[in-house]
Amino acid sequence: MKLRYSIALSLPLMSASAMAAELALKLEIPQLNVAEYHRPYVAVWLESPDQKVLSNLAVLYDVKKKENGGAKYLKDMRQWWRKSGRDVAMPLDGVSGATRAPGEHTLTFPGAKAALDKLPAGEYQVVVEAVREAGGRELLRLPIQWPPKSNQSIPARGKEELAAVAVQLKP
Repeated sequence: MKLRYSIALSLPLMSASAMAAELALKLEIPQLNVAEYHRPYVAVWLESPDQKVLSNLAVLYDVKKKENGGAKYLKDMRQWWRKSGRDVAMPLDGVSGATRAPGEHTLTFPGAKAALDKLPAGEYQVVVEAVREAGGRELLRLPIQWPPKSNQSIPARGKEELAAVAVQLKP
């Protein structure tokens, strides 16, 4: 009888240790004092050390334009477009979504979980690109070690289109 209870009580512990690591992104979009403000388009992707795209994590654009009209401006995110954007049909299920208003946002990537689970241990980069109509362009690279051994927050700071950005990792 004691053996059954000890096995039953240890199952949740075993399943918790078998769970995969998590990656999230805290993103702050600044409120700019300009005459004509447009929400930025933002792309987030994971790269290998040789800068090859491993997974698109998020593409935020104007999804409400008629007949997917917002997609025609995706090419303005030049780095993302050249590396993987031109090869994907938008909207991309589990990846694409609406632009965000100024303020702090946390993006989680449940759609990328399978890709992250298959990554071999090593160094990677989370890349964030933002571009705004009648505005500027910004690209940030945040180096990460995968899988994480402890809870981590890797910060970066934009200069124009992005404010505080941080990759959050959990083992």
